[in-house]
Amino acid sequence: MINVNRREVLKALAALGVSSCLPSAFGLRNLAFAADDKQPILVVMHIRGGWDGLNLISPANDLDFIAARQTELRVLTEGKDAGYPLANAMTDTIDFRLHNAAGGWAELYNNNNLAFIHACGLADGTRSHFVATDMIETGVGTQVDLMRQTNGWITRSIKAQGRSVSALDAVALSNGFAGDLRGLHNALATLDVNNGLPPMGGASVSSMLWQMYENRNDELGEAGRLAIQLPMNIDQRILRDEHNRVLPYVPENGANYDKAGSSAIPFKSIARLIKMDLGLQAITMDYGMWDTHDNQPGRFRTLLEPLSNGMAAFWNDINAYHDKVVVVLLSEFGRRLRNNKSNGTDHGRGGVMAVLGGQVKGGKIYGNWPGLGFAQLDEGVDLAVTTDYRQVLAETLEHIGGRKAADIFPSFKIGNRLGLFDESA
Repeated sequence: MINVNRREVLKALAALGVSSCLPSAFGLRNLAFAADDKQPILVVMHIRGGWDGLNLISPANDLDFIAARQTELRVLTEGKDAGYPLANAMTDTIDFRLHNAAGGWAELYNNNNLAFIHACGLADGTRSHFVATDMIETGVGTQVDLMRQTNGWITRSIKAQGRSVSALDAVALSNGFAGDLRGLHNALATLDVNNGLPPMGGASVSSMLWQMYENRNDELGEAGRLAIQLPMNIDQRILRDEHNRVLPYVPENGANYDKAGSSAIPFKSIARLIKMDLGLQAITMDYGMWDTHDNQPGRFRTLLEPLSNGMAAFWNDINAYHDKVVVVLLSEFGRRLRNNKSNGTDHGRGGVMAVLGGQVKGGKIYGNWPGLGFAQLDEGVDLAVTTDYRQVLAETLEHIGGRKAADIFPSFKIGNRLGLFDESA
């Protein structure tokens, strides 16, 4: 087993007659990665479509909830579809249950690594996917503030350090960059790293591109060089056999991704990137199709089960990195209390966030439960938002990098602390 190295890249390019065009193999000699085993990594999983937090974690014995929803859209307390009981809930009188398709999360919760925050989200009342997504990824609370910001909250968090600790600050496991990485130059977007990241367009195309950008001293030149360099630097760290074929990924610590199905692909990519010790500060991932206006029971289970199992396998796989990794799950909004006539739910307000980490004070549901009586609902139809989503993000950023909320989230004043992290560790 060998890794692709600079000599092999140059040999391959020489065979194509282009090696002379690519000094230092696309300039890789000048692109340094930080191998800092103490550098914390934030993983943000975007639950696209607005997932139903009340179907994920139900107030199972709440009479208002039972009256408002059909059985298939609630987590039950008994029978074959009974959900996982969650200790340390927000109230002593309500039996909060986790959906029975989320067995991987139940294990993480009971091991005190995973925490949920219920009745949280945007304070703004928008029900537009696009507007809500833009606001959350920008890190603002109002549509007026959205118009004033030009970059994402992760970007601001990284720039708040005043320096880049690595040639590659972030990776987006998607077709493009989410809004929270907008304005960050040292970032890479790719759907998968498990099959390697060969030169874009092939070696000859990359050679021509390198000639175009190598000596440009402007932003376009820098962007062009990084677009060629960054994938190759990751590609060099992918194990290959003697025929230069990518070797299958071998998880550690007995982690089994089989139950995750195709969802294993991004989780394996995240695990690989973390283990490469690239100096990464952030990794983002998209997990979509949660806009369940119809046929929600089956669709919700089909989405939730592989996500839960994939995340549990991933956490087992990166056991040696638990103290440096924090995973945050968030969606643009929740869904309405009452189901619609299509066996689904429509756009709502309060939802569920989750935080996973070695120093997370897990095994607990955080936040304030507002209740589901008519007078307690937002506009008479929605679970009210009692925790601003930025409270969760602010505490997370303070924990992993000491960055203050005021520097990252304009116009937001951090409220009563949730206490999500063990700061004595």
